Amino acid sequence: MEIRAYQKHIRTSPRKLRLVADVVKTLPPDKALTQLQFMNKRAAGVLAKVLKQAISNAVTNSGLPKAGLQIRYIQIETGPVMKRWRAVSRGRARRILKRTSHIKILLEGEGEKKQMVAKKPAAKSNKGKSKVKNKPVAGRSSLVRSRKSQGIKTKSGKSKVEVKI
Repeated sequence: MEIRAYQKHIRTSPRKLRLVADVVKTLPPDKALTQLQFMNKRAAGVLAKVLKQAISNAVTNSGLPKAGLQIRYIQIETGPVMKRWRAVSRGRARRILKRTSHIKILLEGEGEKKQMVAKKPAAKSNKGKSKVKNKPVAGRSSLVRSRKSQGIKTKSGKSKVEVKI
């Protein structure tokens, strides 16, 4: 079973992330986390977060044991590049490229899948609600029909039946 974890638009260049990813991509996830924890690189912290996310997805959502997981691949892709400029001599400008990257980690699960207990949705209660259904409101057309049946005509008034009470 394959478990994926993504992190997009990380404000670190892909080159720096690939340096760290190449070190840990052959290790088991637990050892990779330990290795990333003691690396002296900023990119290691970001990669560790995504790896933890992938592990927790495998354990929580798929019910796989943590010990049976292997890293299938870690893919570092280039994200959008923010272009800025910096003023230099003679009124010119130099381009600054602020690179972003995307991380995709794919884990493979080995071993038996744990039984997941599905929660039943809570039954809707009628507490505080009235049990009387609303009757349809008589519209203009029903009012006109009832007047015609009584022999009363509206505004044009050709014939009127008067009722004395």
